[in-house]
Amino acid sequence: MRDDILIQIGNQIKERRKSERITVQELADRASVSKGLISQIENNRVIPSLVVLIDIIRSLDLDLNVFFKDIGINKTTKTILLKKKEEYSCFKEGEAIGFHYQRILTRNIRKSTVDIVLLELESNASKPMVETMALEYNYILSGEIAYRFEDESVRMSAGDSVLFDGRIPHTPKNMGSYKAVMLVVYFFEEDLG
Repeated sequence: MRDDILIQIGNQIKERRKSERITVQELADRASVSKGLISQIENNRVIPSLVVLIDIIRSLDLDLNVFFKDIGINKTTKTILLKKKEEYSCFKEGEAIGFHYQRILTRNIRKSTVDIVLLELESNASKPMVETMALEYNYILSGEIAYRFEDESVRMSAGDSVLFDGRIPHTPKNMGSYKAVMLVVYFFEEDLG
């Protein structure tokens, strides 16, 4: 991450906090982090994890798209892609029960396509093994997941992630009694085959 982006993120958090007349301690309490961490982020001394950054942004009652729309490496770039939550498209997949998908973004990038999906798994969710013609990156936002692959199974919890070749038969299973939420990014390449 470049320094100018860090400065933009820190400044935007500080400006929003001050405009809402929220103290550093109040923001820290809302985001369940330390006062010192908020101060370090606002003063561009530390890079927060993605999960912490999202918690802070939400604690400021900001939409993630609104927060990031003006942040960029090159301010002369004129491409801004804003996607409001209500614009996400919901879809189902085959025989899956209890799987709730929301497509966040699909974008062609050179010779590939990136498809970003938010997946909620109910506690009783089930789906047969599937294969996709993509590399898959899965980040667990909340809950406990057992990811079954052709020859093995791995347990994952909030903050864990996995990148794998989607041509390997696979399926996730919610191991908890509450909903599990995953961010899934599919990388479809022309020459993956």
